[in-house]
Amino acid sequence: MCISDSRFSGPDQRSFREFCRILESLIHFEFHRKLEMLKDCYAPFNPDADTRWIYSYSVEEKKRLQKKLVEAFTAVLDAANFQKITKADLEEALKEESLFKIRLRVDFQDFEEVIFYRRGESTKQETLVKFFGLKKEPVTFTNYERVAIYFKFKEAHYFKAKKQKNLYFTPGSTIIKLFQNVPKADLEMLFPNSEVRMKTIDKLIIGIPAAVSGIAVVATKLGASIILIASVVSFWFGFSEKEIEIEQQHLIALAVGLATLGGFLFRQINKFKNRKIKFMKALSENLYFKNLDNNAGVFHHIIDAAEEEEFKEAVLAYYFLLTEGRSLTKTELDDTVESWFENKHNCRINFEIEDALDKLERWELVSRDGNVIRSKTLNDAKHQLDTIWDNFFSYPESKELRQDVRCRHA
Repeated sequence: MCISDSRFSGPDQRSFREFCRILESLIHFEFHRKLEMLKDCYAPFNPDADTRWIYSYSVEEKKRLQKKLVEAFTAVLDAANFQKITKADLEEALKEESLFKIRLRVDFQDFEEVIFYRRGESTKQETLVKFFGLKKEPVTFTNYERVAIYFKFKEAHYFKAKKQKNLYFTPGSTIIKLFQNVPKADLEMLFPNSEVRMKTIDKLIIGIPAAVSGIAVVATKLGASIILIASVVSFWFGFSEKEIEIEQQHLIALAVGLATLGGFLFRQINKFKNRKIKFMKALSENLYFKNLDNNAGVFHHIIDAAEEEEFKEAVLAYYFLLTEGRSLTKTELDDTVESWFENKHNCRINFEIEDALDKLERWELVSRDGNVIRSKTLNDAKHQLDTIWDNFFSYPESKELRQDVRCRHA
């Protein structure tokens, strides 16, 4: 997009591409180290690990790694321009009407820690079909293009005290997931312990026909038998002096009536179960197509997104400082980038100007003179990046990296 902006000549285009390749490689190398750290911190908690650990972690070590994992994971999410979903945001979302006609119940007490992050908030519209297709209603809702979640379950003693059996998760485990295109009102479906509950309308759809049918069955099949049994009971307790004789045909009628009632109750229970299975199927289908990644795989996805965002921010800031032909203030640079996106690409963004300048200053590609920011020339910037790349292993953080490499080789 920058090159197609036609501000570069042919040779400058080649130099700018080379500059971008070196910059991209540096950012990738830095984030590779963060990826390895995330994987190492998550290793004791990873439910999908396909390796055998001969090292036993103490409780203190696990707590330390868990804390380090949360800090590193949230830092990478911030770098990838994800925003935290606060507890207030989550409570507001749970109160909204679900788009999938599913009512879910979530027990928040099952978790020791819950972290929600989202990226790409937009407003969408869908048409909901109601009253068996007789009514179609357009609904406008808030949609999150990406949602990253982190769950830490409580330990086994909590679920033992709760007397909860048939757990489909491991107590004390840590689950990390990434989803796409999640309506704000349906965030509760992302919880691993969500349970399907019927709405009032669903209970009425099952309950009213069942009640009417039940009364009809009792009246037609058990009416005479109920009267007979009531008479016998009345005679036994002295409320009536008329002796009642129970004959074989009475017993047969009673057995047939009870069998009919039993069959009716069995059918109603099956209707309830089938409707619940239908809701669970709808829930699983939605999650199937919205799930992007799980556990350690989420790290690769988020690291890649963070690399892209860091690279784009740095390139955009440097490009406009280089091509504007004058020194810019931070506010002017921010407005220039945002106006370029809005006017040329019909896209409104909030450019992370501070993040972009922090990176450029760290690599010494720009300089500040008070409130004024100046960029190095393209050739000087390329030379600076070449120097950084060539001397990368002389940096303090790279000494740690070399030590890590030696340990892995050993």
